[in-house]
Amino acid sequence: MASRADRFKQAAVKAARTARTWAQTAAREADRLLKEAQKRVETEQRRRRLKAVLRRTGKVLKAAGRAAIVAGVAAGIASARAERRARKVSRRPRR
Repeated sequence: MASRADRFKQAAVKAARTARTWAQTAAREADRLLKEAQKRVETEQRRRRLKAVLRRTGKVLKAAGRAAIVAGVAAGIASARAERRARKVSRRPRR
């Protein structure tokens, strides 16, 4: 079974991968929206739809940012724990 630090690091890596995936998805969505906005003439209804989509994209980006921050913090904590554990001098067993 993996140690606690290993599981922690794996969770941090997984969160970072998820954040990267969502960031890529949000970037693709933003590019698509930009192309659509440039193609069409703005009307009131289209403007409303675009605002709703941009709001959703903003939520995705915010979630991706949060996930990236959490992954970074988790990785930092895991590395600090691993470093602290490596530096500890093993004491002789008491008799």
